[in-house]
Amino acid sequence: METNKKTFGDNFFIFHPVDKRGRVLPVIVLMLILILLSAIVNVFAQSKTGTTIGQFLKIEPSARAAAMGNAYSSISGEASAVFFNPASLGRLQNNDVQFTHNNWIADIAYNYANASIYLSGIGTVALQVTSLNSGEIDVRTVEQPLGTGERYSVSNFAIGAGYGLMLTDRVSVGVVINYFQEKIWHSSLDGFAMNFGVQYQVEENGLTLGASVSNFGPRASYDGRDLFIDYDFDPKVYGDNDQLPAELRTEAYQLPTLFRAGISYPVNIGSSNKILLAVDAIHPNDNDEKVNVGAEWTFLENFSIRGGYRDLFIIDSEGGLVLGAGINFSPIESYKLRVDYAWADYGRLNNVHRFSIGIGF
Repeated sequence: METNKKTFGDNFFIFHPVDKRGRVLPVIVLMLILILLSAIVNVFAQSKTGTTIGQFLKIEPSARAAAMGNAYSSISGEASAVFFNPASLGRLQNNDVQFTHNNWIADIAYNYANASIYLSGIGTVALQVTSLNSGEIDVRTVEQPLGTGERYSVSNFAIGAGYGLMLTDRVSVGVVINYFQEKIWHSSLDGFAMNFGVQYQVEENGLTLGASVSNFGPRASYDGRDLFIDYDFDPKVYGDNDQLPAELRTEAYQLPTLFRAGISYPVNIGSSNKILLAVDAIHPNDNDEKVNVGAEWTFLENFSIRGGYRDLFIIDSEGGLVLGAGINFSPIESYKLRVDYAWADYGRLNNVHRFSIGIGF
């Protein structure tokens, strides 16, 4: 075994063990496989569904990824791949801008935008923005079930900055820091979350492994004037002050942290036809372990048909089948335009449609 040295800038050195063919030693591959297996062994553990905040942080933005069952931790090539694994930024060696609109459950509007910029010799940086809005909802109470005449809304917002680079010609790493805010009528919470990951391409144009952690950060709780109340210390006592100003205290809850580990493999079936297969195992802190699988058939170099299944091994999941398609072309030299669509079955919650537009240059 020898030591290989790769230089980034004048004074930044990274050492890693390599074999005689110049590849990272199999210990890294073994480590990722063990992590992948560990993510699916606890399928019979008690579920913690509904115990975390920031659920909108788990909504997948990419129509391409959604149509492949969200099995995307080992895939790169578009700006929004950073959502699944920030290490994808290291392998994105061009500028890329992407926007997604999602007709989410119950007529909720979800929008996502990402701009990634490649800096030669430094790496790739990215800025992403996420927005979710319920629209106006009637305020109803027990006394006035038809509505009080007031209306409220639920809105979520997140903005993040990311950075990724290639450690070697086959290993990439990346990190994203997000600031997020949730607001329900006059109450809100905010906080920070970090995503980080690694991708390893075992063979050139071949097997790729990826692992990432999403939404790692401190607990957060709601605050706001909706929690203000008039408190009666002892309702059985008459003549005392029964309207003492008080405030309800809400508990601080964890973020929806999840660990992904996956494998993807391209199969070339001709000069202009390729099939991409992908599998992800996911270990969330607020649900059971699950597996996502997906495939993409690209033909005539510019057209793609995709399909997959998400949330395998989740007993109470709604739906799971996903389908989609995409097209990419170059309307202007050096610019590549991508248009993608995904349909997802959510069972009793009806279907969800995603549309993504991306420009690479």
